Amino acid sequence: MSDRIPTVIDVDTGIDDSLALLYAAASPEIDLIAVTCVSGNVEARQVAENTRALLELAGRSDVEVALGREVPLVRELMTTPETHGPKGVGYAVLPAAVKPLSGRHASDLIIQEARQRPGELLLITLAPLTNVAVAVLREPQLPSLLRGLVMMAGSYRSPGNTAPTSEWNVAVDPEAMQVVLRAFGGTGLPLPRALGLDITERAKFEPRHLEALIARGGGPDNAVMRFVADALRFYMEFHSKYDGFYGAHIHDALAVAAALDPSLVRYEALPVDVELAGTLTTGETVTDWRRRWGKPPNLEVAVDADIPRFFDRFIERVGSLAASRPGVAP
Repeated sequence: MSDRIPTVIDVDTGIDDSLALLYAAASPEIDLIAVTCVSGNVEARQVAENTRALLELAGRSDVEVALGREVPLVRELMTTPETHGPKGVGYAVLPAAVKPLSGRHASDLIIQEARQRPGELLLITLAPLTNVAVAVLREPQLPSLLRGLVMMAGSYRSPGNTAPTSEWNVAVDPEAMQVVLRAFGGTGLPLPRALGLDITERAKFEPRHLEALIARGGGPDNAVMRFVADALRFYMEFHSKYDGFYGAHIHDALAVAAALDPSLVRYEALPVDVELAGTLTTGETVTDWRRRWGKPPNLEVAVDADIPRFFDRFIERVGSLAASRPGVAP
């Protein structure tokens, strides 16, 4: 019997989602059952194309890729080509995907896989929570069917990256985040976990890290390394323009690493809600740090992380994956 963790990852691929998927593909702990796609960084159909093409580049064409809901629950969709490029992968160019999309809707896939493996399936979300919200509305028992839920979502003690107090994944579909918090946080089960900007913006991937990764991965002409370098160059230019440093926050890869190895991150259980109607604060993850509400915790919020150990592991794993895929970039 395999001791690998059966996992579904929900994405809006995205540069940092791409790095997270490469990390997942390179990690021995994970049995990657499927990747589900939702609109966010780019539209969902482009997400699905990026995801399939990237998994094929990584040698994981066996992984099912399913398209989910293409718009938020209530609001108009917003995307961010200025951050991730018009197709979501910066300056990188991926070959056209060969494997067709799954015939299953992403939310149905999550439900079906959870029912098939009660208590075993890990769900990791790196995107707006639209697909998960639809899934839990269709199957209210979903929280009890999962092994756990780990999200890259929110900003709990730091400024936002979309509006002054809101993080992108929550801001795109705040109603979905509220649905998920209410469904997963009040069940008496282990609480969902969230890595917010407070922690993920500490994962600042700099040129020196990229150099080490390329050296481990077989050099700049390796196809996987060429993809990573071209995608990250766009991301680093964005951060140089808007955040004052030449590097990249690799939020999603840290979330996957933490989901697979909880010792990388320390959490605090807290009551959290989402602002839906604020004039200036819609999408804010309002966190009751002083327990003024008198409500029980509904979320484990990441408060510290071992970033150097994460970077060492990221470079080793993704570099090793690239080296094992010796194709030369065109």
